[in-house]
Amino acid sequence: MSGILDIGPLRSLVAVADTGGFQRAATSLHLSQGAVSQHVRRLEAALGRTLVEREGRGSRFTTDGEALLLHARRILAAHDETLHAFGVELERTLLIGSTEHAAAQLLPDLTASLAARFPDRRIRFRIDRGSQLRTALLDGRVDLALLLGPAEEPEARTVGELNLTWYSAPGWQLPPTGEPIPLVAFDAPCALRSRALETLAANRRSAEVGCEAAHLAGVQAAVRAGLGVGLMATFGQRLDGLVARDDLPPPQPLELSVWPRRGLGADLVEGAAATLLDLLSTGATRRHD
Repeated sequence: MSGILDIGPLRSLVAVADTGGFQRAATSLHLSQGAVSQHVRRLEAALGRTLVEREGRGSRFTTDGEALLLHARRILAAHDETLHAFGVELERTLLIGSTEHAAAQLLPDLTASLAARFPDRRIRFRIDRGSQLRTALLDGRVDLALLLGPAEEPEARTVGELNLTWYSAPGWQLPPTGEPIPLVAFDAPCALRSRALETLAANRRSAEVGCEAAHLAGVQAAVRAGLGVGLMATFGQRLDGLVARDDLPPPQPLELSVWPRRGLGADLVEGAAATLLDLLSTGATRRHD
């Protein structure tokens, strides 16, 4: 036995526990899964104990593994605190996933606000569909995700609402009463698509999705081309080549929520949620000034 517990392997062990698996730990640490597995084997060799065992398609910590976790967290905390005391900062990344609607309206201000709140973190973003971001959270590929819709998990936080507006091309005309309203929408599943259809149905207006798109640019291009109306969250901003419609049933706002990956520190979740609450409140104030 080597009798040495290196910081890198200890950090990998803690990441496996916090994220729920080797692949997720590897993603969060920007390592390969093989490197994380090798780190755990090095710890096992140093202690002469089995720390993690396979269980079905996953793995579980042994009693010795759970005991080492307690020590590993204390060792890492002392290690990082010592570096900080000597002015040596570890570069840590906070990767935030966002839907396009939230990104287009919030990310410029959010970047600066989060950087001020978490000066020891490098803030990075990933823009994707909500369903893809949920998968990325489960896989540990993003730390936080800004998603349209309510917080449906205990760790998630609802931070506000996004007002929704119908848009069309300037010369577009509503079809005669009784004919379905052509709708431009995101591919299902999509909270905006559902809200658009539900709003029209609740007001006894029939609709048909005449054009679908995977991304916001595609939806806006189709609406601009006169293929139908689209429901969008614009945070009070104007869209070039599109006009807001007040002759369609007004939709209810959509909630905006912050969802964390498994094992993310509560301080990061609460800090991001507080930042977004401030931004949304400031944006609402500006719209009413």
